Amino acid sequence: MAQVEKRGGLLRKSSASKKPLKEKVVLMYDEIFMTEDPSKCSPRFWEELFLMKVNLEYLEGKLESLDGEELMKIKDNINCLFQHCIQALGEEHPIRVVNALQTLCALIRGVHQKNKSTSGFDIINMLMGFDKAELCMKNLMESLDSLLCAEGSESLKSLCLKLLLCLVTVTDNISQNTILEYVMINSIFEAILQILSHPPSRREHGYDAVVLLALLVNYRKYESVNPYIVKLSIVDDEATLNGMGLVIAQALSEYNRQYKDKEEEHQSGFLSALTNMVGSMFIADAHEKISVQTNEAILLALYEAVHLNRNFITVLAQSHPEMGLVTTPVSPAPATPVTPLGTTPPSSDVISSVELPLDADVQTSNLLITFLKYSSIVMQDTKDEHRLHSGKLCLIILTCIAEDQYANAFLHDDNMNFRVNLHRMPMRHRKKAADKNLPCRPLVCAVLDLMVEFIVTHMMKEFPMDLYIRCIQVVHKLLCYQKKCRVRLHYTWRELWSALINLLKFLMSNETVLLAKHNIFTLALMIVNLFNMFITYGDTFLPTPSSYDELYYEIIRMHQSFDNLYSMVLRLSTNAGQWKEAASKVTHALVNIRAIINHFNPKIESYAAVNHISQLSEEQVLEVVRANYDTLTLKLQDGLDQYERYSEQHKEAAFFKELVRSISTNVRRNLAFHTLSQEVLLKEFSTIS
Repeated sequence: MAQVEKRGGLLRKSSASKKPLKEKVVLMYDEIFMTEDPSKCSPRFWEELFLMKVNLEYLEGKLESLDGEELMKIKDNINCLFQHCIQALGEEHPIRVVNALQTLCALIRGVHQKNKSTSGFDIINMLMGFDKAELCMKNLMESLDSLLCAEGSESLKSLCLKLLLCLVTVTDNISQNTILEYVMINSIFEAILQILSHPPSRREHGYDAVVLLALLVNYRKYESVNPYIVKLSIVDDEATLNGMGLVIAQALSEYNRQYKDKEEEHQSGFLSALTNMVGSMFIADAHEKISVQTNEAILLALYEAVHLNRNFITVLAQSHPEMGLVTTPVSPAPATPVTPLGTTPPSSDVISSVELPLDADVQTSNLLITFLKYSSIVMQDTKDEHRLHSGKLCLIILTCIAEDQYANAFLHDDNMNFRVNLHRMPMRHRKKAADKNLPCRPLVCAVLDLMVEFIVTHMMKEFPMDLYIRCIQVVHKLLCYQKKCRVRLHYTWRELWSALINLLKFLMSNETVLLAKHNIFTLALMIVNLFNMFITYGDTFLPTPSSYDELYYEIIRMHQSFDNLYSMVLRLSTNAGQWKEAASKVTHALVNIRAIINHFNPKIESYAAVNHISQLSEEQVLEVVRANYDTLTLKLQDGLDQYERYSEQHKEAAFFKELVRSISTNVRRNLAFHTLSQEVLLKEFSTIS
């Protein structure tokens, strides 16, 4: 018997001796693409159609091959198909429901693909007809809601979510997708929450549910009242919020694991051995090759949860009791192709499994630790556009956290100590830190470490000014909390002071190049005012009196950098150029730093001369400092502990529109309906009578 092959909806004998035969479902599709009503000749046409295995490729391709005029001729049949799909969703037989869901996906994608240049209203008319659109979408959303909330097939729930993701992402700009107006009116918010609060369904569908929610929240969020924003902001159910946090934590944790695996693989390779032999000249190039695609979709979900819902803040610090209690499924999962993490969910294995401890000696973890580690990876390389967006979003999330009173309370809690192993960029002038030597500290120390790491590693030609400003703002907001609540944090403040001074030196040495693109005085003023915070209020939040002495020592030791900064801003503030006002603000802000330098330097020189010492030790300088505090006069500066609160709509709207567009494109591109094979479905629904 000649072997039969199937391609593009055709059945043909491999000998090619006869004309290819079409699948029955393809013949039925062809009837729909005629101008006549296909059910006229076959009364059971629609009933039979949904028993046939869907040929997505053929149906989408056929829709795309027609021009606008041809499509309009068969509009009635397309409307009819759409309506019968919705009717089939209410059928008892799951196979019909599955085929209806897949057909709807193909219809929506095919019509949208063909009508990219037309308005959303034309597409609504093409799919449903204006007169029936409202009822059609009401019935569709109610059916999807019922299927998602029912205790039935997990495969059906998976397809429902994929259909909804397909519906949301058919246009790059989701706010131009007018069909979503019906998704706003007929909310599926409660169905999404039910998935997240129920462990079995969350493990299967949590990722898709969270991404779907993040996208729906961003539909016309600045132009009208979005019910998903309103509802998300008031969720207070602990199980639901923890479920959302768990999905986000596991997706980020999977990214961290993939990165670590690639890093270890890379370090054990030939290039690593060569680098060790030759020196560290190739270290930067070698590091760039360690790349795992970033996950902006899940990061957006985390941002929306943190930004909109104050109750979610508690989830950041909670370890998840389910981790370690889930048993591995007995039956192996079918193999699926490897896809970029940023666009598709982690496998159900990942969501079911224990999150590996981030550090060898730490048994517990939480969402915030996982997020900080993720941030430390994506913020290393900001040259790539996706990583730049991810890095910016990480800093925006940290800004929201740093402004929240409750978040600050657990960040600074001495009873909540963790060992957080952040990724550090390989650099020629420093050795890699030994992971096991990391101390257990309050979580705010890890946030400050992350900020210091960013400051130290991004002084480069393509200077990321926006990220630097956000980074300094995060530090400032944390200091404001410490000053307000008199929290004496045991932290190596000297590392922060050193990083800030080196950043000032970089700004000065690259003045000409940077001023051509940026107002460097905004950043310089923020850095100087951080020092002013320490000088004015340091005695209320630095851990010991000796820490305050060390601050003065660092300022005196690096006095040349502050002198050079003063000379630069004085020069520009006395000229009538564009930087006059900005530079003069820095001049005024330097008054106390200059007072410290001018007060102590002569006394240190005098001490050295009297004692015949050419170079004083740190302890000798500190002795002079302690002995001369009483005669130092400082000026009280207002507003050092004040800041402008984060506002998305006024300052970040353009960034989020572009980010959501990118996420929508990625989700659409990687939405796979074929992953659910007919064989799997038939096995699952083998009880159909």
